[in-house]
Amino acid sequence: MSTDVLTERAATAPAAPESPTRRRRGRLLWLTWRQSRITLWAIAGLLVLASATLLWLHFSLQQMVDDLDRAGCYDSDTWSTINCWSLIDPIDSRSVVYAQWLQPAAAAVPLLLGMFVGAPLLAQEYERGTVRLAWTQSVSPLRWLGARIVLPGLAALAAAGVLAVLMTWVWWVDIAHGPVAFDPPFQGFTYPVLGVVPVAWSLFALALGLLVGQLLRRTVAAILVTGVLVAAAQGLIWWARPFLYPTVQEVVPLDGWQPHNAWLVDRGPVLADGRWVSTDSCRGHWERCASTTHSWIEYHPADHFVPIQLIETGILVALTATALALVFHRARRDGHSLRATRRA
Repeated sequence: MSTDVLTERAATAPAAPESPTRRRRGRLLWLTWRQSRITLWAIAGLLVLASATLLWLHFSLQQMVDDLDRAGCYDSDTWSTINCWSLIDPIDSRSVVYAQWLQPAAAAVPLLLGMFVGAPLLAQEYERGTVRLAWTQSVSPLRWLGARIVLPGLAALAAAGVLAVLMTWVWWVDIAHGPVAFDPPFQGFTYPVLGVVPVAWSLFALALGLLVGQLLRRTVAAILVTGVLVAAAQGLIWWARPFLYPTVQEVVPLDGWQPHNAWLVDRGPVLADGRWVSTDSCRGHWERCASTTHSWIEYHPADHFVPIQLIETGILVALTATALALVFHRARRDGHSLRATRRA
């Protein structure tokens, strides 16, 4: 038989049938998309809106700063003139938009992801009873769970990552190194929207929402409890954040000198005999501190920002992994219970 005949038969031979495992995986992902498409489209829409706003803010600020420089008004010594002040005012207004509107909105993203993406994802499946139906269709609980959370998890990760990159970029280029605004990295809503911390918080809130939804199995209750727990965790980390990394202590003049962009943790007077005391100790005993010429300060300099963020991220990653491990463990246990009930 010629080689041409063999080649022709191989070309016309029917393709190998798709494996049942691949077909089930494809159906699970398609079902996940159908169930989560509203949430995914909402995340995409909000991300596009936030990205467009931040890009507009950056390019408009760059144009205004260029105009300021060309007019010879970049130096703060020239801002007392009417001409320069008219150029400074729009830059200040844009900075206010970033600091007072965009930062609080971005800081709330992890809480919203945990409440409205993570918490309902499994709670509504248990509440409606569809989880039992899925597990009886030749789908293992772990495979069902993985397929159910993969798309929302990737969407939340992508949205939080892109938003964190843009928020950090605009802050670094236009705010921290801009001619007008003063926005230290440790203060208020600035810290939780910069670097890797917002991504870590988003993943933790999502995983916590999944666990709470699986435990409570009631959608509304899971949303509320997740919100309370994420807010409590943020408050606890906010309280513990100064202690995540060793502080720097110095004796400085009493006029309140402080390193630029530093995070002042504590301070107090230095007595004439050299003792460091707290400010509270001077209340009612002002004669002790009347002759003080220096004070001690405890602070985090600006270069502590990255180590503190990495330590906080490591804590959140460990908590996220623990929450996800509990979710998968409970899903496997529930699957075994369901199969044992069916056999009985």
